[in-house]
Amino acid sequence: MAGGCKSAKVPLAATPFAPLHERLPPLETAADPGPLALSDGILPEDPLRLLTNELQRNLAEPTDSATYGYVRLVITQAAERRLNRGLQALQMTLLLTPTFLGVPLETYQTDLTAELQISDAQGHLLGTYAGKGRGRARVAMYHGYAQKNAPRLADVLALRDALAHIRPQLDTAAARLRPLLLAHPVDNPTLPTTAARGRR
Repeated sequence: MAGGCKSAKVPLAATPFAPLHERLPPLETAADPGPLALSDGILPEDPLRLLTNELQRNLAEPTDSATYGYVRLVITQAAERRLNRGLQALQMTLLLTPTFLGVPLETYQTDLTAELQISDAQGHLLGTYAGKGRGRARVAMYHGYAQKNAPRLADVLALRDALAHIRPQLDTAAARLRPLLLAHPVDNPTLPTTAARGRR
């Protein structure tokens, strides 16, 4: 069935372009998956990857080495459901014909709440911004995703949706946060320089 499903690569990798009107200075990143760590779908590196992509694409200025504070993604609540599973028995009796026509075999749904915590170079918390997100991934031939990809896709889409709800809050707060962050750079930043990236 996987061979006739939509590819999950594009929605897993895509980050929408919706930059802040006034970007934050470069920040160090960290992620705490919280209850989402128990999910069968999301990979351990996914939360930090999504945060890094969001930061580079929409939230912060590019950097070579200097950073001016920290941004930490914390997932505080997460719930996963499998919808329409009652249809599977009917689909099996019909030799999965409905799924070829776009009827999902089942749908994975993730609902979560995430926070972005912004701190200055001394570790003082400057603001916490929360958003709720929902992600759905249908399992179906041609009109849906493979069974093995759907749980991870639902988790990633939910987290991306939460980040999208946090973004306007940061847009409003950026004018206040920028001078507080720029007051002091982070000592011994962990972000690689351009030269270091070129040597990899």
